[in-house]
Amino acid sequence: MIRKLMKSVREYKKAAVATPIFMAFEVAMEIVIPLLMANLIDRGINGGEMNYIVKIGAALLAFALLSMAFGMLSGRFAAKASAGFAHNLRQDMYYNVQSFSFSNIDKFSTSSIITRLTTDVTNVQNAFQMILRMAVRGPVMLALSLAMCFRINFELSLIFLAVVPLLGFGLLFIASKVHPIFVSVFETYDKLNNMVQENLRGIRVVKSYVREEYEKDKFEAISQIIYKEFSKAEKRLAFNMPLMQLCMYACMLLIAWLGAKLIVGGDMSTGQLMSVITYAMQILMSLMMLSMVFVMIIISRASAERIVEVLSEKSDLANVAKPITKVADGSVVFRNVNFSYAKDSGKLCFSDASFEIKSGETVGILGGTGSSKTTMVQLIPRLYDVTSGQVLVGGVDVREYDIEALRQEVAVVLQKNVLFSGTIKENLRWGDENASDEDLARVCRLAQADDFIRSFPEGYDTFIEQGGTNVSGGQKQRLCIARALLKKPKVLVLDDSTSAVDTKTDAQLRRALREELPGTTKIVIAQRIASVQDADKIIMLDGGRVIAIGTHDELLAGNVIYQEVWQSQTGGGDFDEAI
Repeated sequence: MIRKLMKSVREYKKAAVATPIFMAFEVAMEIVIPLLMANLIDRGINGGEMNYIVKIGAALLAFALLSMAFGMLSGRFAAKASAGFAHNLRQDMYYNVQSFSFSNIDKFSTSSIITRLTTDVTNVQNAFQMILRMAVRGPVMLALSLAMCFRINFELSLIFLAVVPLLGFGLLFIASKVHPIFVSVFETYDKLNNMVQENLRGIRVVKSYVREEYEKDKFEAISQIIYKEFSKAEKRLAFNMPLMQLCMYACMLLIAWLGAKLIVGGDMSTGQLMSVITYAMQILMSLMMLSMVFVMIIISRASAERIVEVLSEKSDLANVAKPITKVADGSVVFRNVNFSYAKDSGKLCFSDASFEIKSGETVGILGGTGSSKTTMVQLIPRLYDVTSGQVLVGGVDVREYDIEALRQEVAVVLQKNVLFSGTIKENLRWGDENASDEDLARVCRLAQADDFIRSFPEGYDTFIEQGGTNVSGGQKQRLCIARALLKKPKVLVLDDSTSAVDTKTDAQLRRALREELPGTTKIVIAQRIASVQDADKIIMLDGGRVIAIGTHDELLAGNVIYQEVWQSQTGGGDFDEAI
């Protein structure tokens, strides 16, 4: 896990290495100061040597200034290294997420990935900075202070060794009890983020159904769980400081008592005792630092494990050794295709599909809700891989193509239309970042979007709010179709993407696609037969199976189910019931 995380340090390695080095120099300066103080008292003050006092005083000032300078440099490099590490960590996670297939994203969740990119990275960043500084300062100060104590008086210093096993056992016991709680806390954070994200996305529905109080209660319930778990963890962590202070202050009392006896017996000077007490305080401070680092590591360990899960996740979809980079044409063939989201052949949601679509054909896909229409077309651009069988585009199995090259030639307008914050131009240029304004206008005319765009005061420079909330559903659909057309694809998939437009606009759009894009294979998923009745063929799905293929006239003449659907849509009735 640590090796995986450390790969994100990269260009900040020098700063990460410089931090503990300067911190060690700072501690070394601080260790020398008590020794000089002892000499100042024993020889300068008690001996009355004024020149020696001035000399040692100047040395003390120099060491104090050096300590301050090394501390400032250490802090500067620590801030640079930790901030840079967090930046790279977020970048590495985000880049890896971009390579995920849909099934990889389904494995986590949107809210969980967001929590890992924000809260978890911040926890690891704080722990990294503390490790660079405190985790170096603490042990170095502890070791040097103990060494100086043993140098001054060996017997007196043995007191410190008695508490180390007790402290070590206590800290390990606390860690074993607290870590599982923090793992649970961050999982609950995922649920909280998911609930907030869902609430904000559906705020119009919440308000229209007057469910604000219900949503507040849901939020309060999850927040209460986080509060209880954090409280439970903090209560256990609270034993850390009293345990440490009990041991260290007991040591100091023993040192003061035994040291006084040694001074009276002439085996120790006043300056030496003061030095030992100062070193004891430094040992106490170093243990407090280690305690803080210990707590931060416990908290960040759960976060680090969650981050490494994302970094270690590999996409289910990968290129073959020598992928094909050119799609010959827009023909699509399904050969005995079976598919399961769970990758379980016993739980198929799409099964035994075989059909052929010639390049340039227009094909309609009809089926009731849950008949796997969307699932089927997602296999064409390889958003998912088949469980068994083959999907061929341009005569080649889609798994043989370079994924990017395939998706450049297969444009999909998904059922859930997504626009991003930015101008209409910026959204359209997702299809082709180098498209000219004339290209944008051309595809928008094809998608029946040019008229309404020009009706806006800013035209194509109109700013689209997040999620496209300032345009209607039909306008959003037409913008997404225009964006797909800009790719000039060999295969165009429209997944129920005209459901929010009126029948007149739908007809104009179908006619424009038929006349202007004769060489592009057009696969249209629709709920209305009227949207696909002029297609070259219509594929009917039911329960994840292909139940009929033919033209509108052929199906109307020879397929009972199609006849029932047609009657339900032209003479009243329920389409899903008919299917």
